[in-house]
Amino acid sequence: MPHPVFNWTYLSTRFRFRSLESRIVTLFLFLIVVVQVVGLVVIQHGIDNNARTAISSELNNGTKVFRRLLDQNAQSLRFGARLLARDTAFVAAIGNNDESDRATIESALANSGRRIKASLSMLIGDDRKISATTNPAQSAGLEKIALSMLDAAEAADGAIGVAIVDHRPFQIVAMPIKAPVTIGWIVMTFPIDRQLANDMREVTSLHTSVLTRDSKGKWLPVGSTFVGPSAQAVVDQLQALPAAPAGPFDIMVETTQYSARLMSIGEDNGQNASVVLARSIDEATAEYRRLERWLIGLTLGGIIASAIAIVFTAKRIAQPISELAVTAKRLEGGDYKVVIDSRREDEIGQLAHAFDAMREGIAKREQEIRRLAYWDTLTNLPNRAQFVLLLNDALHDARGREEDLFVLMMDLDRFKHVNDVMGHSFGDSLLRQVAGRLQLLLANRRQSSAQVARLGGDEFAVLLPATNLDSAQMMAAEILAALETPLSLEDQMVDIGAGLGIAGYPEHADDGETLLSMAEVAMYTAKQRNDGAVVYDAAMDKGSAKSLSLLTELRNAIERDEFRLHVQPKISLQTGRVVGMESLVRWVHPERGNVFPDEFIPFAEQTGFIRILTRWVMEKSAELCRELASKGHHLKVSVNLSTRDLLDQDLPAKFADLLARHKLTPGSFCLEITESAIMDDPVRAQNTLERLSSMGLDLSIDDFGTGYSSLAYLKRLPVNELKIDKSFVLNMEKDEGDTKIVRSTIDLGHNMGLRVVAEGIESEAVWRLLAELGCDQGQGYFMSRPIPGDQLIPWLEKWRAPIAIGAQAEPVVDVSYAK
Repeated sequence: MPHPVFNWTYLSTRFRFRSLESRIVTLFLFLIVVVQVVGLVVIQHGIDNNARTAISSELNNGTKVFRRLLDQNAQSLRFGARLLARDTAFVAAIGNNDESDRATIESALANSGRRIKASLSMLIGDDRKISATTNPAQSAGLEKIALSMLDAAEAADGAIGVAIVDHRPFQIVAMPIKAPVTIGWIVMTFPIDRQLANDMREVTSLHTSVLTRDSKGKWLPVGSTFVGPSAQAVVDQLQALPAAPAGPFDIMVETTQYSARLMSIGEDNGQNASVVLARSIDEATAEYRRLERWLIGLTLGGIIASAIAIVFTAKRIAQPISELAVTAKRLEGGDYKVVIDSRREDEIGQLAHAFDAMREGIAKREQEIRRLAYWDTLTNLPNRAQFVLLLNDALHDARGREEDLFVLMMDLDRFKHVNDVMGHSFGDSLLRQVAGRLQLLLANRRQSSAQVARLGGDEFAVLLPATNLDSAQMMAAEILAALETPLSLEDQMVDIGAGLGIAGYPEHADDGETLLSMAEVAMYTAKQRNDGAVVYDAAMDKGSAKSLSLLTELRNAIERDEFRLHVQPKISLQTGRVVGMESLVRWVHPERGNVFPDEFIPFAEQTGFIRILTRWVMEKSAELCRELASKGHHLKVSVNLSTRDLLDQDLPAKFADLLARHKLTPGSFCLEITESAIMDDPVRAQNTLERLSSMGLDLSIDDFGTGYSSLAYLKRLPVNELKIDKSFVLNMEKDEGDTKIVRSTIDLGHNMGLRVVAEGIESEAVWRLLAELGCDQGQGYFMSRPIPGDQLIPWLEKWRAPIAIGAQAEPVVDVSYAK
């Protein structure tokens, strides 16, 4: 006799006598078939709608992207035109109104247009006539619209529009030239053509066609990502439409159907410039069609599998299922002690056995999850979450008993260095030993209610209930003393310390998270001051809150052009000649006014923003150096480099690019580095300095004498200059000790073949004394305070060295780069 599983006659006979099972099978089969069919129909309909919706969304987004591309090109034109309009030499050439300056004007127009890839640059004089152009033929076609934009450009400091010349659209920008009244206008154009369509295609994957429509309604192609006949097919189908469509419409290109959208980008003298964005419907729905076929197959397979499963399980699921459902409800409620009857030998018995195993597994895992959630697996101490719970419970008790409570938070010193040198396994062992030492300390003091926890990384915290401030500080001192005792690990002696912060209830805060945060602020203050243990003070947080917004303001300052380049001249002390200048940055904040460098430079170095600021100073210094050279003033410009700049291995390449762009020689720059910046990472710093020196750039040690560098190490550095810190120069005529230090530094520098520069010269007596000691150059308030870069040329023309020192009474500006 055939096996009952495959004997359908046997099964049909069984179902006739067991009507409940037959009804279950019939009902579920019917429901499954109906649900699957209805679901399939709904999904098919949804696929079509979703595909159309997705395409429509792509086209809408495409219009936004294309407008953004147009805006970017317009801003590029406007920026380029503004730079040229504010170029001092260019404005001066226009203002001279001399035929000899015409070549300069045309060259400036061509160079500026080439940099921003403009197709046309032209100058319109104050008589509103074109006086210079890079494309005479195109200028004639654009003259009318350009003249119509002049008034708007003057009123709004620039105007942007769209022009159509010979059925080709162009973006056009007009920018007034003021000195200070308007003496002319710069007009630049950017073609809206196939290149822009290709850019759009790369960004959005949409086919893009640029068209124009003349005054008679005829569409003409300009540029398209479609090739050959396909591009013309778009124009032909658009021409066949009775009117320009306002929303999405379908077109057929060769054998592919596309959904398209027409976007107008400008009008000029009855002509219209538009863009057609198209998305292939077949491509958009390809993935959906494959999904649809999979759904049909899965639906049929699901119906067959369900029918078989229902037939063989219906007779066994009716009776015991309710009992298991009740059991499941109890498990859902967290009752893991419920007894599940699993004595049956059939499938229900196995299911009951599985429920029982699941109950035990869930109970064990929940217990383990709770342990992992609230306990540190490395040290077996409470973690941050558990510590906050303990702290909140302790705070509740402290309020009821009107007692004080203190939290100590510590962060280990040099732990990252231990991890980097010895490895993470060694670091984990170190953390376990620290945890054990803290637990032993609390046990020896019989602080039964105290609790130590590891908050994460190398941070630990101690909870001290029912404790006053003196006791908390005493405990902090004992902890620091215990941590300062060297640890022995794997035959290695490790010296560690910690910064420790103290915060307490009710003096500082009355909730756990705030109290912990205040202890953390005090801890970081302790690490910054190298002060051991520090009690929280509200003044500490003000600086932190201010720092949170400072980085954003610094970034905005770059974008809003709030920084200003100042320079301080460097003078030869023997001849009185101006031989160089030091570049300095000033911040003109729209609300705070002038922000001193001491307020933002240290923060910029901490956050890494100093690299962006250094690049800004380099760029502005190069521009000023080039301008000075064009006026015959060949000065060496000094730029300060920070620690982060020295660690930037791409710095030499950035300088090479800067020199090439501004057509400057390496001898135009002297890079100033502090001793502390070099000693933070001597190997990487020396590598960077050697590469810069090999390029021909001069290098200077700034603030010499205030750092901690080794002379033996400095001897190996490829430097050209030493700058004596102003703290030794300011009072040297009155302080014999300072004079001796300066004399020794000058002799040291000369013996090493270096030129020596003194900072902080504020009197003629100091100048004279430095000159007698053989100091090469100097800078200070006696000669000039830092002045804006654009005021340097007038200052150079007025500069006179003191008669008693300088040999000349006329302006003296050194044109050499001699040491």
